Amino acid sequence: MFGLFKKKTEKEKLQEEYEKLLKKSHALSTTNRAESDKLAAKADEIARKIEKMA
Repeated sequence: MFGLFKKKTEKEKLQEEYEKLLKKSHALSTTNRAESDKLAAKADEIARKIEKMA
């Protein structure tokens, strides 16, 4: 209940975006491989940013 108004850290925001991109990439992998690869590359960039923060 008290976590309701807690702001997300930059790392948490990046982690959510990373997971969202991976899900989209996986869903597109069967229909549009080129777009799936683009999303996977973006997710990889975000993963690198997360690693640099740690």
